[in-house]
Amino acid sequence: MGSGLEIERKFLVHKDIDWKSRAHSVSHIQQGYFVAVNTVRIRIRDSKGYLTIKGKSNDGGLSRYEFEKEITLEEAQQLLRLCEKGIIDKHRYLVKSGNHTFEVDEFHGENDGLVMAEVELNSTTETFEKPDFIGMEVTGDARFYNRQMRHNPFSAWKNTLPTEYR
Repeated sequence: MGSGLEIERKFLVHKDIDWKSRAHSVSHIQQGYFVAVNTVRIRIRDSKGYLTIKGKSNDGGLSRYEFEKEITLEEAQQLLRLCEKGIIDKHRYLVKSGNHTFEVDEFHGENDGLVMAEVELNSTTETFEKPDFIGMEVTGDARFYNRQMRHNPFSAWKNTLPTEYR
């Protein structure tokens, strides 16, 4: 929690490789967005609420500034009702690989079938051990931004991807 520069890379996950058995944690996430220009989001993660404000992306989508504050579950539930159409619903699994932890998101609803992994880094040049289930990199591809998927869900364009990612 807090603020600072967020540096992350995003990847699609191969459907035919078991990654769930490697997860050491799982949580249910629902999130909504207030405005379309910048990312102002409300998130409920299990029984906790969060308010997050993200700045404009730099480095082709690799980094951006982020502020996040924990709020009560009740506040988050009330604010979620005020969000724009298209609540993102997903389960997040944490999978350790080397010195990093990958957040693997399995989406539901209109984004059902999409499985995507993110790894947060300390610098844009930091190297990391890529687990075998990691596939095509989608860092900077706006189709895979949560805020985009609420208006243009995965179900509308999934057939544009190779079969192993649908």
